[in-house]
This record gives sequence, structure tokens and C-alpha cells, in this order.
Amino acid sequence: MAGIAIVLDLLKKSHNKHTFHSPSSLSSTAALSAFATAPFASRFLFGSFEPRVAYCDAAAAIDDDYLAAIRKMSADALQFESPTYVPIPSSKVYNIQPKPLFSAFEFRALAMTTVRSLLMFYLPLLEPKPASEEDDDFLNGAAEESRRRADLIVPLKKSVKQIARETTVVTTRRVLERLAISYVSQRMAWKLLKDVPQSTLRKAGRGWPTHLYIYKVSQTTLRGHFLGIAASWTVQVGIEIYRCVVQYVNPKPEEEEEHVEIAEQAKDLGNKVVGITVRCGASLVFAAIGAGICSCLMRPSTGQWIGCTLGDLAGPMVVSICLQKTLQADA
Repeated sequence: MAGIAIVLDLLKKSHNKHTFHSPSSLSSTAALSAFATAPFASRFLFGSFEPRVAYCDAAAAIDDDYLAAIRKMSADALQFESPTYVPIPSSKVYNIQPKPLFSAFEFRALAMTTVRSLLMFYLPLLEPKPASEEDDDFLNGAAEESRRRADLIVPLKKSVKQIARETTVVTTRRVLERLAISYVSQRMAWKLLKDVPQSTLRKAGRGWPTHLYIYKVSQTTLRGHFLGIAASWTVQVGIEIYRCVVQYVNPKPEEEEEHVEIAEQAKDLGNKVVGITVRCGASLVFAAIGAGICSCLMRPSTGQWIGCTLGDLAGPMVVSICLQKTLQADA
């Protein structure tokens, strides 16, 4: 009550002196007066309002040289340091590294293709032939020499065609790889272009059961070998279409008499395409199965490569034998 009386007395004095105060200043003045003059007995209503002041002279030790050095360090950091982006832990980064487009024409790859093609067609000539009665007779030297030359030239032509075919298949695969990167999802493109032997090594260290390991390796080989089989299928079908078109556009003299209708040629071409598709599919499936089995029998990466190669070669042979037996049974 004593505080209220003092506030009212001050208000009367201010009105008598004709001074102007804003409502906010009056209220603050009244509150401060009430708090300051509140007796000890009424502090249970207003509380104890003792001002607390803290002094700090830490800024006095910071000089201008120190602030200038800090500014220079900040400017250097922003100027020379490249921003670092922290990847999201939940997202997986797919490292896709396609091989060069003309990798088939590099020295090492082209040399291996050449040697393999020459051995493929020249090794059969080294096989000993059984002697016949005609060999004992006197033969004309010129005819014998021409026959030997023909025997050496024909395999050379076949070797050149095989080299051209293999380089075309590899280049077609590189084109398909770039199409997969452009038009397929990043995850699927990574699976199609991954290094299958290295992936087999990683799978071998995960401690999976044998059946699961074989399944995973076969699945990875199926995906990684798919573009190669697709390139081979494309080249073979293209060769058959080219032969059909050339045979129709520029027929040979002996073929002009036996003119074949377009419908029969189209049917023959369709049968050839179906045969190529079946052989390529069998090659892909057998390559995947062989890679899965051989990776368990030997070192994972080496076994995968050997099994894939053997399955690639055995698939068309197995299909051809099965088809021959089926046709013979039907006949």
C-alpha cells in the first residue's frame, strides 16, 4: 500500500509541473518505483528484484591483426577448397566404365583374334591323311602344286572372314553397351556391364551355401554375357539378310535358271533366323550354368571364365544334336 501511495504522489507532482509522459514510460516508471520501494514484507508479491551486472573484458585482448588474419584464412578456404558433397548413405553409387568403342582393333585384341582364327582353319591341314593308291601313282607336278596352293589359300580366306566377323561382333557389343547406358536404368546398365570374374570373387567371400552361390554366379554371368550374345545374334542375322538380298539383287548365272520365289526365300530366311536364335539362347544358358559349376570346382574368377567359354561352345552343339535326333525320330 505504501508503494501505491508513493506512485500516486509522483503522478500528482508530474501533473502539477505540466510535463508530458507517454503511457509506456508512465507504466515502466510506476513498475520500477513499485519494485524499488517495495518493503520487505510485500516482497512475497513482487519478489526480490536486485539487478545483477556481469563485466567481461575478453574483447580487450583481440587486436586488429588477429581479426585480419581470421578474415584472410576464411577467404583462402572459400577460394581454394572445392565443395565436398557427402553422398546419402542409403543410395548406392554405380560405377559404370564402358570399354572403348574400337577396342577390338587394339593391338593385343586384334593379335589374339588373328592367331585364333588362323589356328582354327590351318590346324586341320596338319592332320595326317591316309595314303591311297592314287598317291603311289605318278602325278602331274603342276596339278599337285596348284592343289596345295588352293589348300593354303582357302583357309586364309576363311581366317580373314572370321577375323572380320569377330571384330564386328565386339564393336557391335560396344555399341549395345552405350545404348544400354543411355536408355536403360543405371542399376540394370551396371549389371549388364559389370566385370563378371571380379563379381564372382566378391560373391565367393560372402560365405553363401553352395547352391545359392552357383545360382548367383549363374545369374550374374547370364546378365554379363547377354550383350555379347545379342551382338553375335545381330551380326549373324545381318549376314543372313545380306546374303538373301545379294542373292536376289545380283543372282549368279547358274542361279538364274533356278529362280526362287521371294516367299520361299523369306521362309528360308525365317528358318535361319529361328535357328540362330535357338543356338544363341542355348549358348547363353549353357554359359551361365557352366560358369556357376566351374566357379565351385576351381578358383572363382578362373572357373567362371572357363565355364562360360565351355558353355558358350557346348550350347549350340547340344542343341544341334538334340534337333537332329528329334528330326530323325519324326522321319
